[in-house]
Amino acid sequence: MSMPGAGQAAERDERGRDDYEQQQARVLMALMRGFCAARYRKADNTPCPIEQGLYLGSVGAALNKEALKSLNITHVLIVARSLNPAFPAEFNYKKIEVLDSPDTDLLMHFDECFSFIDEAISSGGNVLVHCFAGRSRSVTIVVAYLMKKHRMSLESTLSLVRSKRPQVAPNEGFISQLENFEKSLEVEQEQRTHSLQS
Repeated sequence: MSMPGAGQAAERDERGRDDYEQQQARVLMALMRGFCAARYRKADNTPCPIEQGLYLGSVGAALNKEALKSLNITHVLIVARSLNPAFPAEFNYKKIEVLDSPDTDLLMHFDECFSFIDEAISSGGNVLVHCFAGRSRSVTIVVAYLMKKHRMSLESTLSLVRSKRPQVAPNEGFISQLENFEKSLEVEQEQRTHSLQS
């Protein structure tokens, strides 16, 4: 004979165990992020110049206030959900809260990122674009920006950025978005050329 409510109690115990395991997983992830951030802070802490006014880097570069100041970086574009402005009283920040996942739609943020970069450079400052590792999300934004600004192909833009920062590696979803962006730029250019000829 079963006890009344025994099934509910077992279910509550199971939910409690699941909640505890999820909490432990979150704590472990936070510790791992902290460990990795400390590593990047030491090993990858210098913003990489990509072109006049535009720098790319990891969280380590974003935490290196001395380097940011010496490079006249006035604006910092964070392309990560888990990172926050390190020195909000000293730099202009914009944060795009996205994960480094192939399913993340980074394309929808391109225009606001481009505007922020242009604002920094046109005001006489420099901008650092960074994510956690400076390999995928921030690279995707910088590559897209350069493709649009200079009418460059995806392949040549990636090669240029990789020559300045060898560890770049946008995830496959971001590469696909950059390929679609390249096609849209080609269509835009064709329409512009056609309207000039008319």
